[in-house]
Amino acid sequence: MAPNPQSVHSRRADRLRPVDLARGHGLSTQAVRNYEEAGILPAAERTPHGYRVYTSLHAGALRAFLALVPGHGHRSAASVMRAVHRGAADEAFRLIDESHARLLDDRRTLDAVEKALRDLARAPAHDHLAPAHDHLAAAHHPGTAPGPGGGTFIGPLARQLGIRPATLRAWERAGLVRPRRDPHTGYRVYDDADVRDARMTGQLRRGGYLLEQIAPLIAEIRSAGGPKPLEAALGDWRGRLSERGRALLAGAAELEAYLRERG
Repeated sequence: MAPNPQSVHSRRADRLRPVDLARGHGLSTQAVRNYEEAGILPAAERTPHGYRVYTSLHAGALRAFLALVPGHGHRSAASVMRAVHRGAADEAFRLIDESHARLLDDRRTLDAVEKALRDLARAPAHDHLAPAHDHLAAAHHPGTAPGPGGGTFIGPLARQLGIRPATLRAWERAGLVRPRRDPHTGYRVYDDADVRDARMTGQLRRGGYLLEQIAPLIAEIRSAGGPKPLEAALGDWRGRLSERGRALLAGAAELEAYLRERG
């Protein structure tokens, strides 16, 4: 029986070259071929001369992948598409869930940082802390002081924060506080910035955060020159999290459309 002319025309209209897929997304044809070889696109049919023949299904896969990248990152988006093409839908959904979980964790971290900064702003001045040149220092070295700027010793600071001195020493080893040493006694002396960093570390530790998670946040505060200049950075951070949330939604919509097309 002769083939249906309309069916033949439909199949030909669905035949796409690598350049046809690449053109609409600002990609090179080599990038499209690389995506196929990496399993991000389903395998293409070949002509008798070895040329790849893509279809609207490949175009849908490419749209889904490119939509997933902003929210999930290139590596995770590629893993999702490879799982889909292996028929491992549950693995693809798990990877998507992990990206959403990371976003939620980042939101909670931001909330904790903002709360810690608010608590720092409300915290009373630590004038009542025993200064570093208190009676203890004087008893060991009469007439000596820790130097310009004053400061406080580890014991009074630990008591004020409700922690042990050993905890402050552990935070120092992790780079979260950086007390100087009194040149006469060798005692640790914590200045205002150290007290600020210790308070924020304590707030985040009570929120369940690990020292290695807190370290980059303390570094941000130091580089910003204190909590106040960091407020703008935190606003930008929240904006980026919102953008990631929308990107995850957009990626999910394109992936769902592609899954429906695959059947």
